[in-house]
Amino acid sequence: MNMKYEDELLEKFLEEKQFLSRFGEVSPILPSPKTTHYRCKIQAVCQSIDGKLATGIYRKGSHKLIPVKSCPLEDERAGEILSTIRTLAGRYHIKAYDEDKKTGHLRHVLIRCSEYYDEALVVLVASSFDLPSASDLAAALHQKHPYVKSVSIIINTEKTSMVIPEGAKEKVIYGKGYILDRLCNLDFRISAASFYQVNPRQAENLYKIAMNMADLRSYDTVIDAYSGTGTIALIAAASGAGKVIGVETNPHAVKDAGENARLNGITNAEFVAADASKWMKEKTKEGQKCSVLFLDPPRSGATEEFLAAAGKMNPERIVYVSCNPETLGRDLRYIHRFLNYRVAGIQPVDLFPGSSHIETVVLLISR
Repeated sequence: MNMKYEDELLEKFLEEKQFLSRFGEVSPILPSPKTTHYRCKIQAVCQSIDGKLATGIYRKGSHKLIPVKSCPLEDERAGEILSTIRTLAGRYHIKAYDEDKKTGHLRHVLIRCSEYYDEALVVLVASSFDLPSASDLAAALHQKHPYVKSVSIIINTEKTSMVIPEGAKEKVIYGKGYILDRLCNLDFRISAASFYQVNPRQAENLYKIAMNMADLRSYDTVIDAYSGTGTIALIAAASGAGKVIGVETNPHAVKDAGENARLNGITNAEFVAADASKWMKEKTKEGQKCSVLFLDPPRSGATEEFLAAAGKMNPERIVYVSCNPETLGRDLRYIHRFLNYRVAGIQPVDLFPGSSHIETVVLLISR
């Protein structure tokens, strides 16, 4: 954050070239339209300091809290909400949870903001549903910040720094449990566990690049692997594809994706709750084909099992969206060595100004 933005982009571009230039020309990075206050998702740690609730982040490699009152990367509404929660915690006798003593209530606060609809969702991650005066807290939050449209409690009793454990129970105490945001002329439900890009305005540019690379036609059958809440799949379905299948391991995300399809009146997309690698392998045995494959895997990248199955499906075009140039380079090496594809475009997109992270879209076409 001490660097000039152009110097940050140069550093990221050199990293991209280090891992990807052997596969083709790396295009200049697309800068983010916002370099501050762009993060729409905030996860704050709660601890007690001098008997008062403090919020912030862990010092690297520890569970020692660094109090944060404002962050230049986070949506400013999130800072306002956290400030109010700290004040209300004293009024309603809400204590920070102590991992060692297993006392207190509040472990984390998760906030998600919608820029398009001026809405915010607040999740109080607590040791139990018995959070003192929880309904009063929710009402006070909405009164102070009318854009707070949903407040819920999620239980986390595990000894972990993970904010929301898999399968955690949620209780909505105000609102519907989700908010809406708009990307590429489509509305998306965002709930506590939804995957949604943290820089929505730049995410629009990312998805437009991905759709241009895919060059979708009405006869295309598209598979969107690691589909999350269906952003890429639904944008593809609305961009001219004939049929779209989204594959995602998280059942909550699959449910959100189905709701998002209904919300937008999209009927040419379906979503499957399955491990992408196993599903691809099984479907190749059944003779499933696709003309376009999107994949947007986690930072660890795709598995060789997945890539091998993808090759057997023989799509004409593969659009790989990656948040880690190192694992992307590893996967491109595998594709270059074992599959009949060549890289036809590499476009870095800066979704994460003020950090070391970079997103990349790669087009692969059959040789």
